[in-house]
Amino acid sequence: MVEEGKPCVFCQIANHSSSTRTDLLYSDENVIAFRDIKPSAFRHYLVIPVHHIPTTRDLHRGPEDFQLVSHMLNVGQNLLFKDAPASKVKFGFHQPPFNSVNHLHLHCLALPFIPRWKCIKYWALGSHCGFLEAKKLLERINPQPTTNSQ
Repeated sequence: MVEEGKPCVFCQIANHSSSTRTDLLYSDENVIAFRDIKPSAFRHYLVIPVHHIPTTRDLHRGPEDFQLVSHMLNVGQNLLFKDAPASKVKFGFHQPPFNSVNHLHLHCLALPFIPRWKCIKYWALGSHCGFLEAKKLLERINPQPTTNSQ
C-alpha cells in the first residue's frame, strides 16, 4: 500500500526491502513472521500477509480470507510453541483505531506481559474495537459458520 509515495513498513518487510533490517522467523508465498520491535511479552511475534490488507475491517466472510487468517494463526502457534512451549499464549489483532500499522498483523504473545501493565493493550473493547482474538475473527469470517442447534 502506498502512503505519501512510500510503501507501508510491513509491505517493505514483506518485499524484503533493503531499507529494513528485519530478521524473518518464517516466510512463504502468503505470510511472513518476525519479532515485534517493541515487544509486550516474553515472546512477541507478528505474522503478516505478504499482500497488503489494511485492517481486520477489510476481511470478508469467505474461503480466501478465512484460509489466510487460519494460516497466519497456524504459523504463529508453531513459532510460539517451539520457542516458548510452557508459556500461556494469546493471539489476536488490534482493530482500528487501536492498530499501530495499517497492514493486517497478528500479534503472537507468549506471556507474561512485560511490563505487566502492557496487558491493557490486549483487552477486547467490544466486537468492533480494541483487541480481537484470532479465534473470534475466524468465527466472523468463516464461510461456513457453525450453528448452535439444540
